[in-house]
Amino acid sequence: MSGILVGVDGSDHSRRALGWAMHEAALRHLPLTAVTVCQPPARPATRIYWGIRDYSEISPDDLETTRKAVQQFVDGVAAETGETAPQVTVNSVIGGVAEELVKASQDAEMLVVGSRGIGGFARLLTGSVSSQVMHHAACPVVIIPGTR
Repeated sequence: MSGILVGVDGSDHSRRALGWAMHEAALRHLPLTAVTVCQPPARPATRIYWGIRDYSEISPDDLETTRKAVQQFVDGVAAETGETAPQVTVNSVIGGVAEELVKASQDAEMLVVGSRGIGGFARLLTGSVSSQVMHHAACPVVIIPGTR
């Protein structure tokens, strides 16, 4: 997966990161890979003590449904920005978000993420995923800030 890798989760932050990555991929004539990570179900003790919802096991059908949703997200951002990368691939994987992005960064020339995602605290300037990939990725990382 050479080229530019961008992590997307459907948030406004990832929308901005995707738009920036599309522009950069078009400018540099590099392929673009948009990756979304489906987190595995919470452990039973986690559900009991912290009230986290019980998700059933993620099936290949769920991954394909997620991939299609991300493809629509990518198509929407491309239409909004008018940017077209030479080649765009959409992947959905199961795992920890930061861990999967760091793993995927082994083959990327650049990793792009939004400063924050869909979770966390609104006042944080940098979310936990962007902070982790910034420190552990195997390639240069670009963190796109949100709007104020």
